[in-house]
Amino acid sequence: MSDKKNPINIEISDEIAQGTYSNLAIITHSSSEFIVDFVRIMPGMPKAQVKSRIILTPDHAKRLLLALQENLAKFEANHGVVDVADGGGLPPFPMNFGGPTGQA
Repeated sequence: MSDKKNPINIEISDEIAQGTYSNLAIITHSSSEFIVDFVRIMPGMPKAQVKSRIILTPDHAKRLLLALQENLAKFEANHGVVDVADGGGLPPFPMNFGGPTGQA
């Protein structure tokens, strides 16, 4: 975290600034770290790919959770409530986007 006395100078490369699309996050943890895999599932594709893996300490995971909650509240105040599906927001599996299912 930064304050006005000690600002942090953050740089971002052009490649990273482009971003990577993900439509699924898988979160696992051990006693000392949280691992967040960002996955892209595409219609009609038999396999999904992990596009990015972020490893966090438990205290940073908690800070991320709080930051996401704060930003989601701001978003919903401006744009309305984000509705998630039944089941706690977990996507239905298999996620095939209405396309053909994989066959062996």
